[in-house]
Formats: sequence, C-alpha cells, structure tokens
Amino acid sequence: MGSEILPCSAAVADLAGEGPPSFRIFIGYDPREDAAFEVCRHSLLKRSSVPLEIHPIKQSELRAAGLFWRERGPTESTEFSFTRFLTPHLAGFQGWAMFVDCDFLYLADIKELIALIDDRYAIMCVHHEYAPKETTKMDGAVQTVYPRKNWSSMVLYNCGHPKNRAALTPEAVSTQTGAFLHRFTWLDDAEIGEIPFVWNFLVGHNNVDPNDPTTFPKAIHYTTGGPWFERYKDCEFAELWLQELEELNKENTKIAAA
Repeated sequence: MGSEILPCSAAVADLAGEGPPSFRIFIGYDPREDAAFEVCRHSLLKRSSVPLEIHPIKQSELRAAGLFWRERGPTESTEFSFTRFLTPHLAGFQGWAMFVDCDFLYLADIKELIALIDDRYAIMCVHHEYAPKETTKMDGAVQTVYPRKNWSSMVLYNCGHPKNRAALTPEAVSTQTGAFLHRFTWLDDAEIGEIPFVWNFLVGHNNVDPNDPTTFPKAIHYTTGGPWFERYKDCEFAELWLQELEELNKENTKIAAA
C-alpha cells in the first residue's frame, strides 16, 4: 500500500499522528524521463507493505526555493546528477530516507530493503565495481567513468548522521566537486554500509544465475538507458518495464473515467 505523494517542495515529512511513520523516498526527476519516474513510483507503491511518502526531486523547484544554484556541467547526464545529494536536507536531517534514480523498476517489497538499515552507518548502498563499455548513455549523454560509479544511484541515507548534516548542505551540493559528492569522500569507508547488488541490479552488467535465487533482481536499474528511449526499447528486462507501464496506464484510465 502507499500514502499520499507529495511534491519535493513539501519534502519534510510530517510523521505525527497514529500508525507507523511513512518511509521517505526521493526519486530523481528529469522532464525527459517522466515516464520512467512514473513507472518507478508505481512499482514501489504497488509492492510495498509499508506506508511510503515519495517525493520527486525537481531541479526547477529547488532553484526556485534557493536550495540549488550551480550551473549544469557537460558531464551531467540528468537534472538530478547533483540534486540527489540534497536528500538528507529535504528530509529535515531526521531519520532514514532513500534516494533512487528514476530509471529503476522495483520487483520486491521495499520493506525488505528497509529491514537492512543499520544505524552504525551514515549511508548504505550497493558497492558496485562497474566500468561501462559504452561511451554514451540514454539519449546520447556522455558516459563518464569514475571510482564508485553507480554507488550514488540508490542510497539509504542516515539523514541525522553528523557528517551528513555537516557536508550535505545546499551550499556544498551547489559548489562541491562531482568527485567529492559521488565518491562519498566526506565519509570514512567504514561509514558506508553495503547492501546486496540485487537492490541495484545493473542491466548489462549484473547477471542472474538461474540456480541461485539470491541473484534474482529486486530492483532493476536501466543505467545506460531504458525502453522509454527508442534506442533501448529492446534492452534486457524491457518487457518487465513495459508491462508496468501498461498497468499504470490502465489504472490512470480507470481513474479518469470514474
């Protein structure tokens, strides 16, 4: 089940009241990938057995609010290349929250991932060893290679951790280098917890072993481009994403007709 979807401008969750608090998820948003965002959100809500609050991180809203002002650089393939690091700030530097790129499709209950949270860590993510072969991604964007690539594409943030509070301010996110942010250099290695790769299963990189259920993806990441782009309409796992989109469209049609 899911809860009300709030815009990024209302990102600090009100967790007062009866019942368990909602788990906050911030999805990177890019206008070119609106369909990807909608499918990612749908896949999370559809399978979740815990209440969720899902917020799109929209750069235009952050700029209007004075929370983000850096100029876009040539290596930024999406509008959320840097705004993702505002997640702890948007969550009020309280509790745990998750950031995820919009090009994900969730196949499992997010409750399973939440159960892995460990307060010893400042963040938790999949520790990929990933060196893409392609020189471009998505709709022709440059494919850059750097240490810890794709670690920041899905992150569980311990938002109140002192180092996150100190390092991930709007000022820092708007001025610090990509290396500082994407490599989590404000943290010691021991403060970066690891979660199983199946929660950030990279299409074209990770593999499924039919004889090992622990390799079956729980969250598919179409990191170089998904079927919402013509160039990647026949990529691996495209049919799963397209099925989710079809289901979402049918639901929206029923709601519009009601």
